[in-house]
Amino acid sequence: MNGSPHIVSDVMTHTVAAIGRGAGFKEIVRLMEQWRISALPVVEGESRVIGVVSEADLLPKEEFRDHDPDRRTQLRRLGDLAKAGGVTAEDLMTSPAVTVRANATLAQAARVMARAKVKRLPVVDELGGLEGVVSRGDLLKVFLRGDEDIAEEVRREVVARLFHASPAAVRVEVRDGVVTLSGRVRDTTLVPVAARLARGVEGVVDVGFDLTGPEGRP
Repeated sequence: MNGSPHIVSDVMTHTVAAIGRGAGFKEIVRLMEQWRISALPVVEGESRVIGVVSEADLLPKEEFRDHDPDRRTQLRRLGDLAKAGGVTAEDLMTSPAVTVRANATLAQAARVMARAKVKRLPVVDELGGLEGVVSRGDLLKVFLRGDEDIAEEVRREVVARLFHASPAAVRVEVRDGVVTLSGRVRDTTLVPVAARLARGVEGVVDVGFDLTGPEGRP
């Protein structure tokens, strides 16, 4: 990957705040404000992650502070109502925690976040011990990769491998993360494969083609 960050350990935050089961509501809010984060891992024992308290877990206390919900709302939002009465991390946390391993790819971590609809993931070792935290912003760092760095990887990993008989005939240009492949190739059936591989290169925003077959045939 030519030095590009490509697994969670490359982009995660190693120094993180965490709380125990007994942490109080206001302590949790203070820590979130102090660290400027939207969620805190809850740990016990040897830093084993047992849950996560997020802003979403805290908001029901404010939402239901000055009124009693109707019967329909009570039935539909039993979990939120329980959290509205919570005073410690144990009462408030979402458990079990959705976590990721440090050796997971950034794509894998992004899929976990999307499925769980969370903004941050605790990074844990094989025993569930807290190693760090990875956020949505961390995963987006790959898009800071320079255009020439991306172009070099596309030339090496895509063009040279697929079009090895005539790699010099394929030009690779990258502008603001958008890759354009142009030139002539012997086998145009490989173009869809090239598209998939190029989009898999980290930092690529989109891929375009101006490739023709021998003697200009499409």
